Amino acid sequence: MSLEIIGWIAPRISSEIISPSGPVFDLKVIEKTAKIHEKAGFDRVLIGYFSDAPEGSMIAAHASSVTNELKFLLAHRPGFVAPTLAARMLATLDQLTKGRLGVHIIAGGSDVDQAKDGDHTEHSDRYRRSAEYIKLLKLTWTNSEPFNFEGKFYKTRETHSLIKCYQEPHIPIYGGGGSNAAIDSLAPHLNTFMLWGEPLKETREFMTLVRNAAEKTQNSLSFSLSTRPIVGDTEAQAWEKAENILSRAMAMRGSAAAPKPSNIGSQRILSAAAKNDIHDSCLWMKLALVTGARGNSTALVGTPDTVAKAMLEYYKLGAKSLLIRGYDPLIDAEQYGRELIPKLRELVKGYELAQHRNKNRKCT
Repeated sequence: MSLEIIGWIAPRISSEIISPSGPVFDLKVIEKTAKIHEKAGFDRVLIGYFSDAPEGSMIAAHASSVTNELKFLLAHRPGFVAPTLAARMLATLDQLTKGRLGVHIIAGGSDVDQAKDGDHTEHSDRYRRSAEYIKLLKLTWTNSEPFNFEGKFYKTRETHSLIKCYQEPHIPIYGGGGSNAAIDSLAPHLNTFMLWGEPLKETREFMTLVRNAAEKTQNSLSFSLSTRPIVGDTEAQAWEKAENILSRAMAMRGSAAAPKPSNIGSQRILSAAAKNDIHDSCLWMKLALVTGARGNSTALVGTPDTVAKAMLEYYKLGAKSLLIRGYDPLIDAEQYGRELIPKLRELVKGYELAQHRNKNRKCT
């Protein structure tokens, strides 16, 4: 069974309904979060990148020291560290964690946020730069002899790294973006293309665009899809919980208007939200409106059975990784481990068995 469940880890607890408090870098929070996710049955946790936050590789290194099997997905923005140095840093961390690292390449969707770290590269060029960056990462990881590289953004001579990844041929590379520039630049190079939770029809159409771009270079990739499950013992309880989260998110935002996103992915989610509050069986869009569809912002609402079935539909489309994060991060992760993840794995197992039987019938 190829399903991967991804969670979220940060150095302090916060969300759209919980104000940050305590130290900016809290070792106890990192340890507790990592242990909860490992016990709950998550395969991997994402460590985000923020222009004002602690550096993610240090979080991964510490979290790995208190876990045994939990893997990590380190968000990384090209443009601030030379790709050859980043390759050595990531390979070192992969060796340290004994093969538990993946990297999530983020080109950067906000000009304002990029500028905070001194990057003023235009949006489409950030994706083209990311493509070169990934090429250099792979070359540095896999070449046994020194090599030269010359592109639009990077030029190296006699590049060589003594340290290689623990995983072969190298650590898995994730990435994403909603624009044509993102698809054209990244699809040929990624192992996993990451998506936010959109309606099934739009998700299917977008996946087709990405697959077509990947196939031009014979790259076989899979997908990851991110949502925010809101789970209750009954449908009524789940929706009551959802409305409570919405009220708290609106209260935290106050009188300020929701930010207007510049990235295409968020704009697409807001467009779907304007059409309907609920899409498909239980994809709820109202929280995306409150936050301006910033990041992972659409919710799947219902009982564990309802939400697991909704997630299975994304798996059927090709989302072999499913990233789930709650609005009360630790409590929700524990609940997912008790009620949602086992049901989802059972559904995926049944689906894969049925697919295998059908394939065998066609061959006989």
